Amino acid sequence: MSVREEFDDWAAEGRDKGMEDRHWHTAKYALARMPVEAGDVVLDLGTGSGYAARALRDTKGAGRAYGLDGSPEMAHNADGYTDDRRVGFLVGDFDHLPFADDSVDHVFSMEAFYYANDPRETLAEIRRVLAPGGTFFCAVNYYEENVHSHGWQDNIDVEMTRWSAREYREAFRDAGLHVAEQDNVPDREIEIPDASAFPTDDWDSRAAMVERYRELGTLLTVGVAP
Repeated sequence: MSVREEFDDWAAEGRDKGMEDRHWHTAKYALARMPVEAGDVVLDLGTGSGYAARALRDTKGAGRAYGLDGSPEMAHNADGYTDDRRVGFLVGDFDHLPFADDSVDHVFSMEAFYYANDPRETLAEIRRVLAPGGTFFCAVNYYEENVHSHGWQDNIDVEMTRWSAREYREAFRDAGLHVAEQDNVPDREIEIPDASAFPTDDWDSRAAMVERYRELGTLLTVGVAP
């Protein structure tokens, strides 16, 4: 199954809003750190319900926010969630971004980069479209150090790329992006029961759940175009 087919099905089932609810726990902190200034052009890769594009308009005053998704149904749904005409949604591939060179000030991606057909080509495209000094904030929960995420591939029919934190840094640099920072954004909103409640259907121990949400959380890598 292609990425388009997979996420068209998700959108048709209303799972786009569910993704937004789960991702917002850490995405909002990454978005708050983006150095977006009033009037900037921003791009959200793998936009899903479009929540990040909307947030960058509402909280940062972005002049234009684009959300790009490989799923026409996701983009269609996202368009219906806003009446802000400075937020637009596109259908396209990460490997061929429909933007001119140096035309985007900042790029954001939450829980989508690893679906890229060729992640290194995607980074090259991001580098191409970013204006000098522009940033790429890449947030993922599916990565090598997060052992609790490794089984996710079994639940989806499209191939996912699982890089380590070091591999993310190296790939960013190979694409010509300076790595400004990389850290883990904890999820402090998921409720973790007392130890007496374990094991649960999903967790063998409280320690494992604490590690997943409070320690590993979301891996955020920030690249800057020279």
